[in-house]
Amino acid sequence: MTAAFLIAIAFLLGFAFPATAQSQQYDVEISDLVSNPQIQAAFARIEELDGWSLEKLIELTEIPAPPFMETDRATRYAELMREVGADSVMIDEVGNVIAWRRGTGGGKTVAMAGHMDTVFPEGTDVTVKFRGDTMYAPGIGDDTRGLIVVLTALRAMEETGLRTESDLVFIGTVGEEGLGDLRGVKHLFSDAGPGIDSWIAVDGGGISRIVNHGLGSHRYKVTFNGPGGHSWGAFGLGNPAHAMGRAIAIFDENAAPYVAEGIRTSYNIGRMGGGTSVNSIPFSVWMEVDMRSESPERLNGIDEIFQAAVRQALEEENAGRLHGEALSVDVDMIGDRPSGMMPEETPLLQRAAASARHFGAEPSFGSGSTDSNIPISMGIPGITIGRGGAGSGAHSLNEWWMNRDAHVAIQHALAVMVAEAGLAGMVP
Repeated sequence: MTAAFLIAIAFLLGFAFPATAQSQQYDVEISDLVSNPQIQAAFARIEELDGWSLEKLIELTEIPAPPFMETDRATRYAELMREVGADSVMIDEVGNVIAWRRGTGGGKTVAMAGHMDTVFPEGTDVTVKFRGDTMYAPGIGDDTRGLIVVLTALRAMEETGLRTESDLVFIGTVGEEGLGDLRGVKHLFSDAGPGIDSWIAVDGGGISRIVNHGLGSHRYKVTFNGPGGHSWGAFGLGNPAHAMGRAIAIFDENAAPYVAEGIRTSYNIGRMGGGTSVNSIPFSVWMEVDMRSESPERLNGIDEIFQAAVRQALEEENAGRLHGEALSVDVDMIGDRPSGMMPEETPLLQRAAASARHFGAEPSFGSGSTDSNIPISMGIPGITIGRGGAGSGAHSLNEWWMNRDAHVAIQHALAVMVAEAGLAGMVP
């Protein structure tokens, strides 16, 4: 096996890397940066803001932000961005909150973002409850704490007068979860976006893990349609439910050996519905399908297996019907997250790793399905870093988070952002 192959496997599995001449170079860069009195003042202010950060975490967590319903949280987040002193704040066409902090003329734009949406439907109780020093609430970690990291870093920079060469953009995105399909970040990196050159998403656990590999996914809603009828009187009609069952069985049978080898790939039938009663042949049934892979080619391969299974199931069910019109099927893509990898030598990635080491963590690189998928797939430097503290239960009603040295994650995020943007007046 070649060294390049071993490095690629290590990236996919999230292994840590030993120090190299390149990493040592960035260790020196981060060490010089964080020893600067301006950075030290900002770090001290972050610690002083710990109580305020927790207060705002509770406030934002208790503003519901179900899928496609982030408006109330976005409105308040924009207000907070203005309150802490951003140069300008706007809510764009799709609902992203964007706060600008102008640089001294570094010629690029560096963004840091958390996502505002949660996976929980409208009506979910999002009240924060305490058990000792542990806070419980749906969405408190994923990713409301990420929003607080972004907000607190902005406030600390404003209140200590820390300036960067490059422009900074502090963002709360919409549509990161589920069927949101990254619509917020897709808009940010479209022609209508602010022209971001480097991207730092805050979403995940501790500061040691750095996501530099976007996990791609294809999602479909598949609807089988037919005339429907009485289960006895119309027996012999093509049955959409039977066709869907065939499709699932054929897909699973053919996909299982495909995913058993090669770069990791997965598939899942997550939701199903349809029909009117137990004694009715349904006129319509549907299912939602999720397929993921760390490889664009493998993702396309599992997609082809899925599409073929749907076609085969439809043909078999239609061939077996005794009378009546043929069934039809609609296959609608409801999610398309591109994959890609940010190379190890990318300065942004190296700076994040060096900063993690500075704070006593052993960095490891890995894959994830986050807002960073979009810039990474476009070849734009992009990573996802952790929100800090301790927590678990993401996407569950029992999600919890506790403030275990959580200020360190904010200091880490600020250091990575300033290193990428350049500290104004600092001699390289």
